[in-house]
Amino acid sequence: MCGIVGVWSSGGVGNRGSAEHNLAVMAGAVAHRGPDGQGVWVDETIGLGHARLAVIDLTDAAAQPMADASSELHIVYNGEIYNHRELRAELIGLGHRFKSQSDTEVLIEGYKRWGLNVLQRLNGMFAFALWDSRTAKLVLARDRVGKKPLYYARLGDTLLFASEIKGILNWPGMKRSANLAAIHQYLTYQYVPAPMTAFEGIHKLPPASVMVLEADGSQHMETYWSLARPEKSLARPVGEIEAELRDRFDAAVKRRLISDVPLGAFLSGGIDSASVVASMAHVSSDPIKTFTIGFEEPAFDERRYAKLVSDRYGTEHHEFVVSPDAISVLPKLVWHYGEPFADSSAIPTYYLSELTRRHVTVALNGDGGDENFLGYPRYVGAWLGSWMNRLPGSVRRALGAAGSAMPGETSHIRILRYLRRFLMEANEDDVRRYGKWITFFSAAQKSELYGDAMRDQLGDDPLSGLDGWFEGDAPIASRAAFADIHSYLPDDLLVKVDVASMAHGLEARSPFLDHEFMEFAATIPADVKMRRWQTKAILKSAMADRLPQELLHRPKMGFGVPIERWLRGELRDMAYDVLVNGLEKSLPNVPQIRFGDICLT
Repeated sequence: MCGIVGVWSSGGVGNRGSAEHNLAVMAGAVAHRGPDGQGVWVDETIGLGHARLAVIDLTDAAAQPMADASSELHIVYNGEIYNHRELRAELIGLGHRFKSQSDTEVLIEGYKRWGLNVLQRLNGMFAFALWDSRTAKLVLARDRVGKKPLYYARLGDTLLFASEIKGILNWPGMKRSANLAAIHQYLTYQYVPAPMTAFEGIHKLPPASVMVLEADGSQHMETYWSLARPEKSLARPVGEIEAELRDRFDAAVKRRLISDVPLGAFLSGGIDSASVVASMAHVSSDPIKTFTIGFEEPAFDERRYAKLVSDRYGTEHHEFVVSPDAISVLPKLVWHYGEPFADSSAIPTYYLSELTRRHVTVALNGDGGDENFLGYPRYVGAWLGSWMNRLPGSVRRALGAAGSAMPGETSHIRILRYLRRFLMEANEDDVRRYGKWITFFSAAQKSELYGDAMRDQLGDDPLSGLDGWFEGDAPIASRAAFADIHSYLPDDLLVKVDVASMAHGLEARSPFLDHEFMEFAATIPADVKMRRWQTKAILKSAMADRLPQELLHRPKMGFGVPIERWLRGELRDMAYDVLVNGLEKSLPNVPQIRFGDICLT
């Protein structure tokens, strides 16, 4: 893993010394992503910078920016190509010669042979910028699911790009102006969805996208891969599906064990990360190092279940307990994220990455299991909601009224809050109902927060972006998961993991997000993935012989933080100071602000 930065300008990047200095500053802003070295390269209209985390081929021959033998192609690249050895062998058979063992060189030689079609051949996670001096063309590309980030911005006749927003903001003359539409989306989802960022003029390159900047400054973007939409899949024998699932998952895990540095795995008490560890033990005889985060609050602590898996496979197990004072890391997180982000699990993920990096450089994780196999409880809710649609309108209106009357909005009992929200949306269609379940501030609440000018400017419906992902006649749970794969997964979960891991120079790998495995998972019928209200049923049955039975049948917990209890306890004074005193200082003429009191009840 690494950090990449760069600049292109139709009028030239200017004095070489100044350009190299500016690129070095940009690369310095993302240096935490690559602590093993930095490099820059500048030509007339292009400059590339790189911060290296050495994982494959630790020699200087793999340093970046990298050029081909003719110096016609130059590349900066962040990620891992898991099938680089197979591609290397194919390219050697076609007459290509290599000076290193790196996957970076395979990528540049693959482009020389196949052009943009090389993207179809890659199995891995990546974001890269490639300069083709033969046609004065710049290529920016990102992996299929969005595991590795890439941001870009136009500044007059100049294009800037970087692995993180802060890299772009460090270019001279780049203004910092808030994107109100992005803030509107953030208050809805608790993250800023692609292609927007919180800054005007700075954009995220969407997953599975390649953008080409031509010599005349024109640019075009295309999508090079898409996951098949869920359909009413044909039934297959469950035993046959289980066997293929295990084989394909083992193959995905084995691909991710390629490394020239120490490697381990995140291990929670859930089935996803446990399946990864079990598969690692199945495909390799090497010792396994596992890493777990726990809490003092029993309702959030999964260490006991993680220990069951560790004991079964004899891993070298490490634990870390997160306490309320862990929230002191928030200023660091604000800097690392670079834009608003409200997923509270960012805190334990940061500490888990810090703990893990003390022992290994690469860690496998269980991200993607829920989206691929209908693991979230809200998918059960979506299925129940589709049945509720069959009720007469009068009955659904009565259920909605009953939900509104329930004292669940500020209830400390989670199930009451969930039931209240479920009933309140009885009158909505499937898409709007699901959309409201995954949002934070409602439209009414945001209207109260906004002034008239902002309310008029942001009159759109943030949930409208979900409509396209729900098309088709597949079961609603499958369509909801398909929507999450294209929104929540890349814009929340994968951002969180990338930021937390790269903050410590740790490479995180996700076998469940192997694109070939995802394509297989998409063919499994919804009623096989979720049976009798049991989420991830097929994954559990496929892994039944590999995992402790106690783990298979426990309720899903999720990687959450006891933030509510902390804010009512040890952190109440701090939260009150931020929410109330901070607002009073910035808005001294407001007679009474009760927002903080409401949030802390």
